[in-house]
Amino acid sequence: MRYKLAFTVVLLFMEAGPVLAQRDPCANSSSLRLFNGRIHTMDNRDSVVGEVTIQQGRFAYIGPARGARLDPCTRSIDLHGRTAVPGLIDNHNHVVLLGLRPGHDTRLETARSIADVEALIRARAKDVPKGEFLTAMGGWNPAQFAEKRLPTSAELDTAAPDHPVIVYQAFTGPAAVNTRAKAFFTAKGIAVNDTGMIAANAPSVAALDALRAVQTFEDQKRGTLDAMAYAASVGVTTSADMGAFVIPGLPDIQDSFTFDTLASADPFHMYDAFNELHREGKMSMRLRIFFLSMDTQPDIPLLKQRLLNSFLYFGDDMLRVSGIGEFATGWPLFGNATPPPNYTAALELIAKQGWPFQQHSLSPAEDQLTVNAFEKINAITPIRDLHWSIAHAPRIDAPTVNRLKAIGAGIAVHPFTYLNAQGGGPPLRMILDSGIHVGAGSDSAQISTLDPWLMIYYMVTGKNAAGALVNDKQQITREEALRLYTANNGWFLHEENKLGSLEPGKLGDVVVLNEDYFDSSKVPDEEIRRLKSVLTVVGGIVVNNELR
Repeated sequence: MRYKLAFTVVLLFMEAGPVLAQRDPCANSSSLRLFNGRIHTMDNRDSVVGEVTIQQGRFAYIGPARGARLDPCTRSIDLHGRTAVPGLIDNHNHVVLLGLRPGHDTRLETARSIADVEALIRARAKDVPKGEFLTAMGGWNPAQFAEKRLPTSAELDTAAPDHPVIVYQAFTGPAAVNTRAKAFFTAKGIAVNDTGMIAANAPSVAALDALRAVQTFEDQKRGTLDAMAYAASVGVTTSADMGAFVIPGLPDIQDSFTFDTLASADPFHMYDAFNELHREGKMSMRLRIFFLSMDTQPDIPLLKQRLLNSFLYFGDDMLRVSGIGEFATGWPLFGNATPPPNYTAALELIAKQGWPFQQHSLSPAEDQLTVNAFEKINAITPIRDLHWSIAHAPRIDAPTVNRLKAIGAGIAVHPFTYLNAQGGGPPLRMILDSGIHVGAGSDSAQISTLDPWLMIYYMVTGKNAAGALVNDKQQITREEALRLYTANNGWFLHEENKLGSLEPGKLGDVVVLNEDYFDSSKVPDEEIRRLKSVLTVVGGIVVNNELR
């Protein structure tokens, strides 16, 4: 009987083991100590410390926590002398669209040749079940390849013979496919030539829509997890997402401007995957949502419904509604600066409701349209405390910058011209020297890459992806460039007291780099593009760990 009782007790403990493990009070600890590093805080003094301590998701001690009583679940990680910086903030991207890409997304931003493209696709194929689509949509340009062209069907077959593959450029193609993908698209009535090319515009968009039609919600969740993992691998811990164009034919879009491209989505459901992953506790990156509206009627119905039926800053530190952008109304997209007739009414409502706003601008004419409207609104409702900004601004001039500065507006610079074959901008040196509030982002995912180190490379060197000097005399220092991606960017989200630097009370986001960005003898300018995160921490929780 005694042996039987002992055996029963052992069995009970064996069965209860998983339950007891689940009740481990430290299983989801957000308390972390990083030590033996060279940690750049990006505070006002540019302090560099050897260790930091995060307690329950926020920085508690910058430097040694001597004698402090720490959370008993605090984990310690030895950085072995590595360089660490605050979690990087992208003040304007389209990471939600990146997550919604059909197929298994393959990033090509580091490819310098067709051989590199093949290698990246081959590596991706190893992790994807045979027969499932590999896609590389947006965030690259053939100008970055030595061959200055798209890969052929034969080259894509060599890279992934067991998968259908499509590489899709920018907003509306062109695209290139392999043999398996050609069979899929021709069955849908989409023309593919003998070398695997799908023509730009209508044919490429039809190919995109064919892939969207077979995508499931689980596919979207998987793609969103992939997008967040990619962000963590390059050190982006917070993304300000600026929405999407509206796909034509959707219900309830009323008078909205519509445009079917890689940059388009359903505005009512595009956040569903992020919302579900947040509910499941699977967010590994902070998302800040800016609602995009492109109303064409005077009563701005979609924008009005967003403003009157959404709570500004609703959410938590992982997922939050943060503003309106990058459009509030229909807009002269391609440099034509005819003022939208409802633009002033839209901005008046945004200001009256007290929302942050960011306006897309790609030309001097659009810059003037924006600053004129901002000044008019400011005379009625001061915008200084609303943190309004102009985005992109590749050709902005000093007088316009000074006008924006005078009313308390900022500039969100986006060096997407890194991927352009020619042309430079924005005038970074001039903008920084003006004293206006400025921060940086990528404008990924269609025409640019989410990788901040490519954008920082461009800002520091003035060189594009092909190595051509396209933004000479507008270069900035490494310290300035990193500050634009960290300490300066909380302002655009009204979270400057929470994000961007390592200081007591701020959210515990840290990125440990594979090399010392600040030492040009160890990381020459041309090597900035090879930087990545080997340890990414969001709110005291490790979300990417490649420390060796």
